[in-house]
Amino acid sequence: MLLEEFNWKREVLQAEGPVLVDFWAPWCGPCSTMNLVIEALAQDHKVCKVNIDRNEPLAHHCRISVVPTVLVFKGGREVARRQGVAAEAELRAELERWR
Repeated sequence: MLLEEFNWKREVLQAEGPVLVDFWAPWCGPCSTMNLVIEALAQDHKVCKVNIDRNEPLAHHCRISVVPTVLVFKGGREVARRQGVAAEAELRAELERWR
C-alpha cells in the first residue's frame, strides 16, 4: 500500500506492522531514482511518502536533513533510517526484519 496523503498518527505511529516512510522532494534527482524502489516495496509492504516541501514540520520533527531518507517505524517508534539512494533488496530486508 503506497500512501501519499495520510494521517501520520493512524498510518505510521499506530500501525500494526512495519511502515516504511519515504521523505522526498520533487526537485531531488536521487528521489526520482528511488521512486521505482519505493513503488516495488509498496506492493508487499506499507509505504508512506512525505514531500518535505509540503510537510516541513514533520520533516523537522523526524530530523530529516538529507533527501531521500527512508525511515522504518514499528510500534510507533523509528527502528531504522537510511539516507540517500538504497537498493530495493536492502530496504526489503530491513522491512522483513521488523515483521
